[in-house]
Amino acid sequence: MEEDSKPLLGSVRAGEYYTDSLDPKQRRPFHVEPRNIVGDDAQEQVSSEAAALSSRVHYYGRLTASSDRLLVPPDHVIPSPEDIYVYSPLGTAFKVQGGDSTAKNPSIVTIFAIWNTMMGTSILSMPWGIKQAGFTLGIIIIVLMGLLTLYCCYRVLKSTKSIPHVDTSDWEFPDVCKYYFGGFGKWSSLVFSLVSLIGAMVVYWVLMSNFLFNTGKFIYSELICPYPNLDPDGDSSTLQYYVKENSTGQVFDLWWSKTNTIPFYLIVLLLPLLNFRSASFFARFTFLGTLSVVYLIFLVTYKAIRLGFHLDFHWFDSSTFFVPEFRSLFPQLSGVLTLAFFIHNCIITLMKNNKHQENNVRDLSLAYLLVGLTYLYVGVLIFAAFPSPPLSKECIEPNFLDNFPSSDVLVFVARACLLFQMTSVYPLLGYLVRVQLMGQLFGDHYPGFLHVFILNILVVGAGVLMARFYPNIGSIIRYSGALCGLALVFVLPSLIHLTSLNRRGELRWPSAVFHGFLVLLGVANLFGQFFM
Repeated sequence: MEEDSKPLLGSVRAGEYYTDSLDPKQRRPFHVEPRNIVGDDAQEQVSSEAAALSSRVHYYGRLTASSDRLLVPPDHVIPSPEDIYVYSPLGTAFKVQGGDSTAKNPSIVTIFAIWNTMMGTSILSMPWGIKQAGFTLGIIIIVLMGLLTLYCCYRVLKSTKSIPHVDTSDWEFPDVCKYYFGGFGKWSSLVFSLVSLIGAMVVYWVLMSNFLFNTGKFIYSELICPYPNLDPDGDSSTLQYYVKENSTGQVFDLWWSKTNTIPFYLIVLLLPLLNFRSASFFARFTFLGTLSVVYLIFLVTYKAIRLGFHLDFHWFDSSTFFVPEFRSLFPQLSGVLTLAFFIHNCIITLMKNNKHQENNVRDLSLAYLLVGLTYLYVGVLIFAAFPSPPLSKECIEPNFLDNFPSSDVLVFVARACLLFQMTSVYPLLGYLVRVQLMGQLFGDHYPGFLHVFILNILVVGAGVLMARFYPNIGSIIRYSGALCGLALVFVLPSLIHLTSLNRRGELRWPSAVFHGFLVLLGVANLFGQFFM
């Protein structure tokens, strides 16, 4: 909306115009007197005095930026918090209950919101990552990466507090990067944030192709065209002959292929959904992510009880059925974990809604602990329960569900739930990509159908190509995780903290050495994906 066409306060965020009180909690939006408030009765028009006062406050807001406190509305025109009302350009006013338009969440809700946001497709690759690093070293790396990413996330959370004499209440991490590093900081944080989002969309496309393929295969082989038991005596030759000569099965395999056809079928379903102006409809299904993770935990527990543990420790040498406890391929797990523990680009937003801001660090730590325990639980149980012998631990797939047959009913339910959940989340990710990119390039989240359609074609095309030629979600996750983690997890939070300390004259060599080590660790993590 153009500046000249902005309506009076009420059609924009409550609290856009603030008092000059030094305490941010005391800043209050414009109000009108109680006698003009709309209740359940017929609407009353706001008085001319209230309209004039609204215009005056709006004039204050036009004179200065929101971060400049020189010409903000004075305290004497603002009432007490319990008498706050929002003025509508239609001539009516509505009371803001509680004096705050933003609902605040208790700590337990905040903790599980972070857990739900952070849990994603990486959980399916945890057993594979532990196999690549070795069982013992894998557990150590999960713990260490959880601690390191938690500290870097803490630095992001505190970054807005290190900026003096500026109102940063509405800032996000890209705003902080722009403050310290100018346009380079702003665009670098945007680019790497887009890398993480598009990487997640590519992984989703590969997984949706996988889940749709196995779901269709289960329905076909178990319900539509089940293979009969032609040889009750146990001679498998008759059954093999039946399967080989079944022309219907051959036609099904031709048109229902995991890499040749399914990735293209998804275009018909998902490309139109990406062109919606708003993704609010799909946001209603985000709770399915929590249900899917809970069901995965149940599935892992059940399978571990049924299969039992199969472990045999070989510290540095492999055997026929077991991998060594310490392997040189461990950077592959650290790359996966960088994305698995990645929430740095939205942690400031999530924590703004915490009811007790003084508990932010504690709640963030508990959320990371919960996420780390979930990853350890799934990764360790699947690795330990994998039947060796007769199979080697090397057979663990990047998506551990692929180690179960399509005919497994419990795994079929898991795949079906994940397929529906990802189908609803994928348009949300596409919406975030569009908002971030189009907003910066054109100043509009939806500059036109052609712009949005071209962007969606490029994003969908990347997913189709990966699902067609390189459907390895473990490698996709580790490459995209190491790349975006280099900037948003290790480098930018560390450099911002060091720059802030230096400007205040508080920089000391232990802090410089430690944060320099974090930067080098991020670089090594990225290069390790290409050489290990």
